Amino acid sequence: ILWKDTGKTGEAAAALKMHVEDLLKLGIIDEMIPEPLGGAHLNPQLAFRNVAAFIQQQWKHLQTVPTELLLENRYQKFRKMGKFVVHEATL
Repeated sequence: ILWKDTGKTGEAAAALKMHVEDLLKLGIIDEMIPEPLGGAHLNPQLAFRNVAAFIQQQWKHLQTVPTELLLENRYQKFRKMGKFVVHEATL
């Protein structure tokens, strides 16, 4: 879409900051669920087990956090998204 060239998908992903490291750094995602070697499509059952285990772990943790704190954390997380930051090193 950006360059109208399917050969530039890697470049587009980099420009859009769509790599997991970028998403973690930007605070868009909190964690990465490990993928089976070669990708989830090669071992969907393992991918499913990884996702299920992650959801169960998170659910157990979230049940211990007061609702007010969950709501405030979520509010703050989404308020930060899209925030433009200039670092002195880039000036």
